[in-house]
Amino acid sequence: MAKLSIEHLSTTYDHGRVKAVDDVSLEVPDGEFLVLLGASGSGKSTLMRTIAGLERPSAGTIRIDGRISNEDPPRLRNIAMVFQSYALYPHKTVARNISFPLEAIRMPKARIEEKVVWAARLFDIERLLARKPRELSGGERQRVALARALVRTPSLFLMDEPLSNLDAKLRHSARREFKRLHQQTGITTIYVTHDQVEAMGLGQRIAVMNHGRIEQIGTPRQIYHEPANTFVAQFMGSPPMNLIPDGDMLLGFHPEDAWLPDTAAPAGQYPLAIAIQQVEALGADVLVYGALAGDGAELILKLPERKAQTLAAGQQRSFCVPEARMLRFDARTGLRIDAPGRPAAAQA
Repeated sequence: MAKLSIEHLSTTYDHGRVKAVDDVSLEVPDGEFLVLLGASGSGKSTLMRTIAGLERPSAGTIRIDGRISNEDPPRLRNIAMVFQSYALYPHKTVARNISFPLEAIRMPKARIEEKVVWAARLFDIERLLARKPRELSGGERQRVALARALVRTPSLFLMDEPLSNLDAKLRHSARREFKRLHQQTGITTIYVTHDQVEAMGLGQRIAVMNHGRIEQIGTPRQIYHEPANTFVAQFMGSPPMNLIPDGDMLLGFHPEDAWLPDTAAPAGQYPLAIAIQQVEALGADVLVYGALAGDGAELILKLPERKAQTLAAGQQRSFCVPEARMLRFDARTGLRIDAPGRPAAAQA
């Protein structure tokens, strides 16, 4: 296990004209599971590759357990990586795929066999050790790739979109396996994804990236309920946070915070008169698409199905949002304006 410290790290291309990673500082404590979350092109994979030594930083410092590692080749950083492409050797058995990194460092054969069996048991793939990768399902190949990465007992575990090739059901079960794996090993882990469900479900902390910079670092609850700015507010959540213009501010609320009162809005509630454009049933929940009376701002509300049975397109209905749930943002800068008593969001 290891502590990772990054100070003012930048990685640029095209003679400095393209900033893939732009002045990033980050502390990852020993044993933490940190998720780098962002859209395609946000710099998250480049940041991970720079940590691993696969990309050379243009500026800044990488420290692994206090040691400056900028010039260290990947093999000296004691880092294990799992990529979106599992990159298994097609001509080798599962056992030989798992043992390959141990053979490369000339570990004694008896010790290699012990480590392979240990890793195979951890990922429940003992029955697959004699098979070739072409005989495995996508989920089984993913387990083999993880076993191969973990068998070296690395100080840092780096995962770059490892679940993107799996279907939704397998991704759900794989997330549970990752959490179990981290609880068992305690290895410091950095996990890259564009999927906010993965990020919220896996990360002890989440770093939201945009154009090579970290917009906010915090726990899943902080990132979702206390977004540092409008970018984070509208990146997180499905559907994302609604924003309503209000003078020099923007008022924000999550779609699920809205409700349908029987009478006029009670005290402590922010009223919303909405012209309903579309109602979308999602089983237990219903999404209501509409325009706010007055300024025409488009909003999405999320209500329990049993509370939305009377709603239909073409209606003008009055909804409410608890004022305590409303967030305020500076309309010019996009930064959140903290209400009295509300703790400031963690920011990078």
